[in-house]
Amino acid sequence: MKKTLTLFCFFCFIILSAIAQDSTKKVGRRGYLKVNPTTLINELDIYLEQEISDKVSLEFGISGIYTDYPDYVLAKKIDIGQKKPDVSTSQFVDGRGLGFRFGTRLYLFSRKTNISRAAGTYFEPVLFFKKIFYPNEDVTYNNTNYTNSADKSVAGLQLLIGRQFTKDKFILDPFIGIGVRSKIYQYNTYHFDNNNVSLNDGKMVSILPSFHFGVKLGLRTW
Repeated sequence: MKKTLTLFCFFCFIILSAIAQDSTKKVGRRGYLKVNPTTLINELDIYLEQEISDKVSLEFGISGIYTDYPDYVLAKKIDIGQKKPDVSTSQFVDGRGLGFRFGTRLYLFSRKTNISRAAGTYFEPVLFFKKIFYPNEDVTYNNTNYTNSADKSVAGLQLLIGRQFTKDKFILDPFIGIGVRSKIYQYNTYHFDNNNVSLNDGKMVSILPSFHFGVKLGLRTW
């Protein structure tokens, strides 16, 4: 995770340098409100982009997570020899959480450029964090009740490229990119084996590359 933060700081330094060089060019400081319909299967993603110069804007995002089923498929159903978290199917399905994102957009051309077919093209490093709480699950062994509990933390860096199309007040923002993210599962799970009850007080950490694509839809708000 330290390497992720170092990379993010490096990209922020580059982009802040671009802001300083571009500070003489003023724009109307427009804002955009967007949603990402490609993630609606498990969460609602809302974004606010705020222009701060002619070529640079900041983008903030918040996610309301109402199921972690896609991660259940990736973590437990697809078997490529990876270690699997000791979290039940129902806990994955009923997982709830919040996510936060912060990105800095560097547009390759001035927003006032109308002659270029590539106007609206941008590069954006994004730092994100998600916390998911799985519901407690009660189990009974030998007439004794036990409670299984678990949660997950996800953090990482995305490097995105995209092109934002604007038509009047409407926004179409397709993007693609790569990144790296860490997942930390923590769980207290009881098992009944050989007539004995055992507690798996575990923690599973995975750091993997990631691939991202999608499209955001929105409106210019001011």
